[in-house]
Amino acid sequence: MSGFGGFLLRRAVGTVITLLAISVIVYVVFYVTPGNVAQITCGPRCSPAQVHQVAEQLHLGDPLYVRYWHFLQGLFAGQDFSTGTSLEHCAAPCLGQSYQTGQQVLDIILGKLPVSLSLVLGGMVLWLALGVGTGVLSAWRRGRVSERVLTGITLAGTATPVFVIGLVLMIVVCGELQLLPFPEYVAFTDDPEQWAWNLLLPWLSLALIEAATFARLTRAAMLETLAEDHVRTFRAYGVGERAIVGRHALRGAFAPVIALNANNVGSAVGGAVLTETLFGLPGIGQELVHAVKVVDLPVVVGMVLVIAFFVVLANAVADVLYAVADRRVVLA
Repeated sequence: MSGFGGFLLRRAVGTVITLLAISVIVYVVFYVTPGNVAQITCGPRCSPAQVHQVAEQLHLGDPLYVRYWHFLQGLFAGQDFSTGTSLEHCAAPCLGQSYQTGQQVLDIILGKLPVSLSLVLGGMVLWLALGVGTGVLSAWRRGRVSERVLTGITLAGTATPVFVIGLVLMIVVCGELQLLPFPEYVAFTDDPEQWAWNLLLPWLSLALIEAATFARLTRAAMLETLAEDHVRTFRAYGVGERAIVGRHALRGAFAPVIALNANNVGSAVGGAVLTETLFGLPGIGQELVHAVKVVDLPVVVGMVLVIAFFVVLANAVADVLYAVADRRVVLA
């Protein structure tokens, strides 16, 4: 296949291969470790009988490639877990079973995922609007006082930790001014208005940090694009500055923004731990920290795989959007 269809097929195949490679790395890192893997997986409170049962479920007596094959089978075909008195089937994609709570890892993740996605997607809209808008304005007003002020603000935003901004916003907005309630997650399906109202402050905290990076990147890309020959040609033909910035320069400068946004969205699904902890949001990041504390290895492995999936998927989507936004990109 050639053209855009072939490009999509190659990206899809590359994404699957990357995910398989990540699954190998994750399995080796977590399940091929020194010490009693069954004891680590089951947790410190497991009895010897439970540890033996976990060792059988993980096929620890088999060669490494056989063990990994069983792990892969669970992801694509599901697997059965012994509860001591009966067998419990874990449907594909099976990420294992928590030996701390007895829940299937996928169910735990699906229960936390809406919170993290709500936080990240809402924050993404704000950080793109604030960051790209600030970057364009800063490049357009280059050399003026307003550009220096905007540059100073973005540098301050980059250097400020998210928990500092979050605390200040909570004290001022929720405490002193009482403009917003202290955040408490409400499911979108229960009350869309309260969902957005309670997440507005976490969105703003996350967006103010990320927007600073996007503003700097957009400004640099805009200045580079505005200095290119085709932009000078537009000016020579009398095209207005607003039209040049809005229709031509911004499109050329938006490609690196797409790539950065893909990395941010993918990693922020599980990486917004500080934001979730600060505002008490029960998302994937907070659950991952808890799983590490109680040494719930199946949950840790499942969380890492899901976060990796979102990172790879976001970058694959970014490749496609990159090609759409910039026609100079070769569809290799």
